[in-house]
Amino acid sequence: MPEVELTKDSDRLGTENILPLLIKLSVPGIIGMGTQSLYNVIDSIYIGRLSKEALSAVSLAFPVQMILIAIGAGTGVGISSLISRLLGKDKDNKASNAAEHVILITLVYGLIVGVGGLLWADELINIFTDNSNLVTMAVEYIRVIMMGSMALFFPMIANNVLRGAGNTFAPMVMLVIGAVLNIIIDPFLIFGIGIFPKLGIQGAAVATILSRLIGGIFIAYILFKRQKQIEFSLNKFEFDFQLIKEIYRVGLPAMAMPLSASVMIAGVNKIIVSYSTLAIAVFGIYFRLQSFVFLPIIGLNQGYMPIVGYNYGHENPERMKKTIKLGLTVSAVFTTIGFIIFQVFSRELIQLFNRSPELLEMGMTALKRLTLAFPIMGPALVASSTFQAVGKGLPSLVHSAARQVFLLFPIMYLLGKIYGLNTLWFALPIAEFVAAVGIITWMVITLRTLFTELRNAK
Repeated sequence: MPEVELTKDSDRLGTENILPLLIKLSVPGIIGMGTQSLYNVIDSIYIGRLSKEALSAVSLAFPVQMILIAIGAGTGVGISSLISRLLGKDKDNKASNAAEHVILITLVYGLIVGVGGLLWADELINIFTDNSNLVTMAVEYIRVIMMGSMALFFPMIANNVLRGAGNTFAPMVMLVIGAVLNIIIDPFLIFGIGIFPKLGIQGAAVATILSRLIGGIFIAYILFKRQKQIEFSLNKFEFDFQLIKEIYRVGLPAMAMPLSASVMIAGVNKIIVSYSTLAIAVFGIYFRLQSFVFLPIIGLNQGYMPIVGYNYGHENPERMKKTIKLGLTVSAVFTTIGFIIFQVFSRELIQLFNRSPELLEMGMTALKRLTLAFPIMGPALVASSTFQAVGKGLPSLVHSAARQVFLLFPIMYLLGKIYGLNTLWFALPIAEFVAAVGIITWMVITLRTLFTELRNAK
């Protein structure tokens, strides 16, 4: 394959006008992640129609599912950052070799998690509750998810290989295919429509794996057959542990966000269950609804990171600065709109899932209080991604751990003990605000030094 053909697609990251390029690269991710958000909510609406208990059971299983997402997302961010930086330095063969390594890693993850789900799903759920009814339902759900985890891992990681090379359209199509199929299949398997068996909560898990499998087949075809930027060749593969270290130098800290989310959900469930088991369902509803606001920010970052990473590799600080300013502004607009929607339409949002008066009363109060820090959270996530784009993973790790664990838990516990459940919900926006101010300040200080170094290098 001629060298010029390999570099052609990625060159636009350093030459095209930034705003149109950011839109071009980000809109597919925003659409894809927005569709994924729609699936998350509709899936929960179907489950909520079964019972409030079923909704609570899925919320209990969700921390385990978030760990799987953390593995896939963190590995994906690591490979995307590495590939964009290698292409920016014209190291195309090394970028291809890195992609081959990450596919091998994906196979290992799928095997380990699948066996773990078969053998230890019960033990995992028992960590979170001793309610036998909730444990039974949650295990039915998470065992299927874990045994089919290859169908989750591969599309997530393969998508990021393509994004690192500047292709965000195919990943968007894959996400839309998976989410739409999931939405369609869900009711048939949950409620037993037509010839399909009534599988209840387990049907939601089967629908998830089937839809991701079909989407994965599509992205595999694009990755191995249609794209020309990254070349896969078993004959040329050379194992290089240094590449794995480079993937996880950014990838491990990137895992911190979904891993912290997993710990956060589990910890919050532990705290609030002492007040009400219904509160678990309320927090589960919030977490799914907030994905409408923050998954599009992740979509924005999927276009934003390759531009920043490529121009960092090309030592172009001015282009980096313009991209960062745009990313911060767009993310702030997204999350401010989300804040307004949650504050104004909290009743209607809760009613989507279940019309229980008790759930409605508790849920409206929770949504209005949990979302108070939304406007600053978008820029904070972009600041975190900026560090990832330039190969600095530690700040993202600190930010995620602070906002979702180390600040949140003590504040929530104290507010609950002193003032009760309704005041306890303020803990999350307090933690998010403090962590956001910290990561944005850290980014500004770091970038000043980095830009000076890049200018002096020229």
